Amino acid sequence: MSFNIALSGIAAAQKDLNTTANNIANANTIGFKESRAEFADVYANSIFSNAKTAVGGGVATSQVAQQFHQGSLQLTNNSLDLAIKGGGFFVTSSELGTLDHAFTRAGAFKVDSNNYMVDSAGNYLQTFPVDKDGNSTSVSLTTAKPVQIPDTAGSPVKTENVTLQMNLNAKAEALDPALFDPADPKTYNNVTSMTIYDSLGEGHIMTTYFVKPKDGAYNGESNWVAYYAIDNKPVNLNGPAGKYDVDTDGDGSPDVPPVAGGGGVSAQTAGGWTGAVLKFNSVGAYIDSNPAVITTAPLGNKPAGVLGAGADGTQALTVKFNAPTQYADPFAATELKQDGTTVGRLTNVEIGADGLITASYSNGSNVALARVALVRFANEQGLTQVGNTSWKASLASGPALAGEPNSGTFGSLSSSALEQSNIDLTTELVDLISAQRNFQANSRTLEVNNTLQQTVLQIR
Repeated sequence: MSFNIALSGIAAAQKDLNTTANNIANANTIGFKESRAEFADVYANSIFSNAKTAVGGGVATSQVAQQFHQGSLQLTNNSLDLAIKGGGFFVTSSELGTLDHAFTRAGAFKVDSNNYMVDSAGNYLQTFPVDKDGNSTSVSLTTAKPVQIPDTAGSPVKTENVTLQMNLNAKAEALDPALFDPADPKTYNNVTSMTIYDSLGEGHIMTTYFVKPKDGAYNGESNWVAYYAIDNKPVNLNGPAGKYDVDTDGDGSPDVPPVAGGGGVSAQTAGGWTGAVLKFNSVGAYIDSNPAVITTAPLGNKPAGVLGAGADGTQALTVKFNAPTQYADPFAATELKQDGTTVGRLTNVEIGADGLITASYSNGSNVALARVALVRFANEQGLTQVGNTSWKASLASGPALAGEPNSGTFGSLSSSALEQSNIDLTTELVDLISAQRNFQANSRTLEVNNTLQQTVLQIR
């Protein structure tokens, strides 16, 4: 009996030594959680035995329990490195399309040859789908899937709408729009440029020239003329030029000379270049334009001829002015926007505390790709270890409960960071000495039992 007790003590001490040694060996393993050997005494009894004189039968290992307290965070230079602050586990799968998931706290992710986010073993990080605004459309593990980071952002989109906002200097010199010549800066007051795109994604420079016309200001109203060019080639309006009234006699009221097709002076140059008219009130606020909707002629080979072969020649631009002003301040363009894009190349990937993965591209577009999926368990210590710092759900752990990072009891994410092992080496070294002494003491018990047995055998 005493031999078995001593042997159980030696086995328990060996289990304690093994557990401590494994903890020490994984002190630098990302996402590792320390284990603790837990023991219970062995005691046999029956209804007819005397409990007061019964002796225990030794010790047995009841459980090697993992401790899931938070490890410290280590900052890195890789934006795909992730650390969970708080509860929760990442979800991974070994194959595309499988629902066989593993769970880990190790967030050292990278992209594979197909641009999927994977860990060092090639397991795919699982994410929730999102809409274009980055809102999760589902938080169920059955809909979670690996995230693929495209290195390009879609097909080119031709520019159709252009928006400008600026201040035109009310003190600017008045000029004759009929004499406008882009090659002569003395014939216009101000100029601004922006990039637009054709249907093939090729960029073109759109230039807007502003001219303050002679006699175009009178009591309560001022007029300006805007001309357009693309790649230094004139672009006419899709229709007649805008018209504006003038005060030729200086009495403060419009004095409109007769013009064929209606009243007002046409904003057309001597060379036939047509422009739009912008109108401002007495406090410099924008009233409207003439024409009311400013649309250019098609930009293809005819008539504008500013696009290359193969591009959509029917492309035209609608020019909108977003509350421009005419103050006695220098000219300043405060907004230049257009809705076209060229092909974008991947420039950056960011992952927020809420797990949203956003890709930035060289064409200025930011695309919400997916949201990192997190899970938690009713009993973390019931998880089954499967290696590679990963666990599987079991009956003891309960099913995986999925949710978004930074919500409820799920932890938040830190990008460019990794969770280190939660091992305390000082504590482990003390436990190592304790386990060693325990092993030695049980070995001594075994030795004493052997000596006593030899004594009994030598009795004559």
